Amino acid sequence: MNVTTPLEKLTPKDFATDQEVRWCPGCGDYAILKAVQKTMPELDVPRENIVFVSGIGCSSRFPYYMATYGFHTIHGRAPAFATGVKLANPDLSVWIVTGDGDGLSIGGNHLLHILRRNVDVQILLFNNEIYGLTKGQYSPTSRLGTRSPSTPTGSIDNPLSPTEFALGAGARFVARGIDTQQKYLPDLFKRAHAHAGASFVEIFQNCIVYNDGVFTEFTDKAAAEDHQIHVEHGKPLRFGKDGAKGLRVKPGSFDLEIVTPSENGVTDADILLHDETSHTLANLLAAMQPPHFPMAIGVLYCNPIESYTARISQQIEEAKAKAPLGDLNALLQSGHTWRVSD
Repeated sequence: MNVTTPLEKLTPKDFATDQEVRWCPGCGDYAILKAVQKTMPELDVPRENIVFVSGIGCSSRFPYYMATYGFHTIHGRAPAFATGVKLANPDLSVWIVTGDGDGLSIGGNHLLHILRRNVDVQILLFNNEIYGLTKGQYSPTSRLGTRSPSTPTGSIDNPLSPTEFALGAGARFVARGIDTQQKYLPDLFKRAHAHAGASFVEIFQNCIVYNDGVFTEFTDKAAAEDHQIHVEHGKPLRFGKDGAKGLRVKPGSFDLEIVTPSENGVTDADILLHDETSHTLANLLAAMQPPHFPMAIGVLYCNPIESYTARISQQIEEAKAKAPLGDLNALLQSGHTWRVSD
């Protein structure tokens, strides 16, 4: 007789450790931690099958605060460690927590390759457009003109868009969230976990000490309605009060434009429907920036293909089937050998 033991019903508190959370008071990381701990019980995955891997930075303290397995690794190399963990044990749910500096500067090459390979992991990139841990230097995502200890007269570097980077690297799941939006973050994390392959979620995270308020133009309550657009597959791309405004493809071009139905001959039928399987539309949405366009929030792109994890497992099984059972002793005694004697 087979006896199955049901999974213990866990709560968010079961995923909190006894470690003192050491972020600055008011840091957006607290909100993200809360959302992740809220999400974990809803995945119905045993804690011993969950691994959080991080690199270096404020966000990379995350594994200490999750009552799961975890690795606090080296700067920018979390994707390499996470790849090894996932390939060694494909049944594990592997999460990478990184920041805009850790993931896109020293770790940019590693992040690119884990995305193009489509390794079955979830990547959470906290973007605060600054190096917080090392006292406020500008990062790859910092805006032109950003004044910091390393750019006292203003940064002249063109900023990198994490979501556009992920799309360009071949990611098959790309999403965006905001640290304070507890209503939406858990659903994004659940979607990312359900995706077979590399999932990339950029989270706008406020650094209250070194870059406070950098996202207020679209995160502030008074601005959110007109400067955020929450995208949902199959739903019209509308925003503003009561969804009064929408997006359509500008006639005669491949660009998006903001329109208002009932004005200038525009009708509801002109408003684009979000198609999260369209790579072209995802790139257009990712490129939108306030104040001229709203910031797109939600799942921008989801178009799964077979994951690297599944392909390599299949390759190993096929190799095993073609070759006889190995004999290490026979291998050592084969070929050209010699004996050393006195």
